[in-house]
Amino acid sequence: MWDYSEKVKEHFYNPKNAGAVDGANGTGDVGSLSCGDALRLTLKVNPETEIIEDAGFQTFGCGSAIASSSALTEIIKGMTLDEALKVSNQDIADYLDGLPPEKMHCSVMGREALQAAVANYRGEVWEDDHEEGALVCKCFAVDAVMIEDTIKANNLRTVEDVTNYTKAGGGCSSCHEGIEEILTKVLAERGETFDPNYTAPQPAVIPQESVPAAASSGGMTNLQRIRRIETVLESLRPQLVADGGDVELVEVDGNTVYVNMTGACSNCQMAAMTIGGIQQRLMEDLGEFIKVVPASQMPKQASVGG
Repeated sequence: MWDYSEKVKEHFYNPKNAGAVDGANGTGDVGSLSCGDALRLTLKVNPETEIIEDAGFQTFGCGSAIASSSALTEIIKGMTLDEALKVSNQDIADYLDGLPPEKMHCSVMGREALQAAVANYRGEVWEDDHEEGALVCKCFAVDAVMIEDTIKANNLRTVEDVTNYTKAGGGCSSCHEGIEEILTKVLAERGETFDPNYTAPQPAVIPQESVPAAASSGGMTNLQRIRRIETVLESLRPQLVADGGDVELVEVDGNTVYVNMTGACSNCQMAAMTIGGIQQRLMEDLGEFIKVVPASQMPKQASVGG
């Protein structure tokens, strides 16, 4: 499990500005359905002053994605668009008193959603498409430009750093050589040499009491484990209901959780993202690998009374 600050826990368990903003005139969508991280940021901007009067987010990502999105909306409300565009992913992490290195990509996603929303308000096209040959990480669709910009903005030095901030290299690892080439180039521009064996100084250990109350499920009975899963689903329900949907726990078979997506969620094009977000939230809460599967795919032998 990762170590989280009290502010991360606060914005995870009690997110601010969750949901779409009424009368929004700027919308930014970023993320990847295939990897389960996706974010929609909506802004209500005063057309005369370009001040952000309200901001809201919708995401079914992990706890860090929720906390980062919540923090971002709190930071930018009251800012002008130009002021908001100066907010960096590090500003988001600092607002939360830090994020685990493995979760820094959540703050990067928030910054991109803000850029996309501002571009949408201004009638511009926010270019996140990849030019032919520019894609470095095919698993998570991360291009060379994003990797290079992220390395420069955050003074990254290793492939592991790049993976933590962008997810690039976190899948099949076949792109590690390409990431190393970009690191070599950027570090050379800074007058430094890329060292594949470089180890960053370890940060101070956050006290155990700062870790979310999401201990490993080890030691729980099956009944306690199912109740924990139901509690997590219950915490997600308000966001689903707000969009006209819901989720129902059908069966738990080992590490596989079968659910029914109902209402608007049953036929939503974003259903895969929603299930992916539920899966990540359960893994974070239980501290173990969990696979969430639609009940329609449940084998007959796993069904109740089957």
